[in-house]
Amino acid sequence: MKRVTGIGGIFFKAKDAPALQAWYKRHLGIDVQEWGGTAFTWTDGEGKPVAGTTIWSIGSAQGDQFAPSAATFMVNYRVEDLHALVKVLREEGCNVLEKIDDSEYGKFAWVIDPEGNKVELWQPPAGQ
Repeated sequence: MKRVTGIGGIFFKAKDAPALQAWYKRHLGIDVQEWGGTAFTWTDGEGKPVAGTTIWSIGSAQGDQFAPSAATFMVNYRVEDLHALVKVLREEGCNVLEKIDDSEYGKFAWVIDPEGNKVELWQPPAGQ
């Protein structure tokens, strides 16, 4: 069974999210949208779009989206079979959170690494 197949997103907190979003937009050319981030579309070696995106987002330091972790970041990893991976991680003694979300955006689960960082696991919908 494959475990992680890629990075689906990088999320981090900022003391002044709008100012940091503006800095990244101005200085690095990241097309930061109203929701606080952007979706990088994947391309092949010739620059043609292929199925898949990577989300990049800055949120408020006051948000609790990374709880129970106190980290200021969270990485979202793409996986092929979320339920199978969650089962294996639990069998291996990992701290897997109980909740699994299933939405139009795919299936999501979370595991806490040994240093207390929340890691998001994401199985995209078919075709992505």
